[in-house]
Amino acid sequence: MKPSIRKPVVALVGRPNVGKSALFNRLAGRSISIVHDQPGVTRDRVSSPCNLTEVPCDLVDTGGIGALADADFSEAVSTEAEIAIDTSDIILFLVDAREGYTPVDQAIAQQLRKASEKVCLVINKSDHQELDHIAGDFAGLGLGDGICVSAAHGRNIKTLLDALDTRLTPFAESVREAEEASRVTGLKIVVIGRPNAGKSSLVNAILDDDRTIVSEVAGTTRDAVDIPYDRAGERHTLIDTAGLRKRSRMDTSVEVFSAMRAERSIRRADLCLLVVDIAAGITAQDRKIARLVQKEQKPCIIVANKWDLYHPDAPRNARMEEAEETIRNELFFLHYAPFICVSARERQELDRIFGSIKKVREGSQQVIGTGELNRLLSDALRRNPPPTSKRHRRRLKILYATTAINDQYSAVPVPLYILFVNDKRLLVDTYQSYLENALRKENPSLGIPINFSVRSRRKPEKQ
Repeated sequence: MKPSIRKPVVALVGRPNVGKSALFNRLAGRSISIVHDQPGVTRDRVSSPCNLTEVPCDLVDTGGIGALADADFSEAVSTEAEIAIDTSDIILFLVDAREGYTPVDQAIAQQLRKASEKVCLVINKSDHQELDHIAGDFAGLGLGDGICVSAAHGRNIKTLLDALDTRLTPFAESVREAEEASRVTGLKIVVIGRPNAGKSSLVNAILDDDRTIVSEVAGTTRDAVDIPYDRAGERHTLIDTAGLRKRSRMDTSVEVFSAMRAERSIRRADLCLLVVDIAAGITAQDRKIARLVQKEQKPCIIVANKWDLYHPDAPRNARMEEAEETIRNELFFLHYAPFICVSARERQELDRIFGSIKKVREGSQQVIGTGELNRLLSDALRRNPPPTSKRHRRRLKILYATTAINDQYSAVPVPLYILFVNDKRLLVDTYQSYLENALRKENPSLGIPINFSVRSRRKPEKQ
């Protein structure tokens, strides 16, 4: 094998339901790919670093080749697997010890024999010792002796790792060089939205690669796919998520798990790209997903996709004004989030995405300090004093304020403004919005939410 100039790639290949995702999760050391008895659950190439081997490598879990359970995707999944084979340095070809090898296994093996020097046959679901003799039954595949494992129970995984270490040794030097060259860690950017808004098309357009499956059938993406992306000397991670549908419309448990992972992806991201189909208009589900972003207090950019289909015959300025009015009216609670209009399919205006990300990052570094915060709040109270509560017969007083930054927002800081007041019940929503607007006037904080934590000086008297 010729040494790579990057981290080596280990692709897991095989027909549906042989346990590729279970082995992927075992080697990755965490649950990433969805594991389910339903064949064809994995459709995209899901990647993750593997640090269990002596030489670090990247794992790629592919969709099952020859999937017949879902005819809409069988050709696309096969293409995804073939791409993974062509771009991988080592191939783990999985077969099922319980079923023996099938005509589909034979057809896959015939393709793999062209690059047999980088193929390692893995006989999965060898759950009992007496099944070890089954390795001889797979000799007819022409790929040498197989390694019997049970991904579900962790059996014989050490033997498989030893075999991987032997094959990864030639890549050790290039991995060291790659790690030195990519020390600058960028952002974790999650691409979120409802089904068929164009999330996977947008990721593919940014990467300039058909990395994720794109289909007119809603729900193509099921896993939250982490994809490394190098740009301007930084190594970002793009997280392509499953489209979030209403719980009542989720057809299978797989879709429920996918939605849960999409929601977790929002929490672990540094910044959210909320993709909406501007041609179809903003829906109730778009607003629900936007509320998730607001709830998690995440920096956000609204990406209005399918711009090429939005009143294409109208003048550009008129289209832009109408798009802005629609977005600001329908997603008014994300008023702090900038929006950009793009066409992922036509690859139009894509540079604006990272231009906006750069502005959000730069603006997030301009956090209002404690001294400045107290001065701005005092000025705001003097210009527009808070109303007197008819119920409590008192007026809000802000005694002191301070700024805090949560450690989890180190990449794109999100400030928390802590207000010490005489009685937090006196701060009504309308006046809190006024204070937020007063702070934004001095420090726009493009794309960054402003959060208040209000604390009473003492416990309110019992009524």
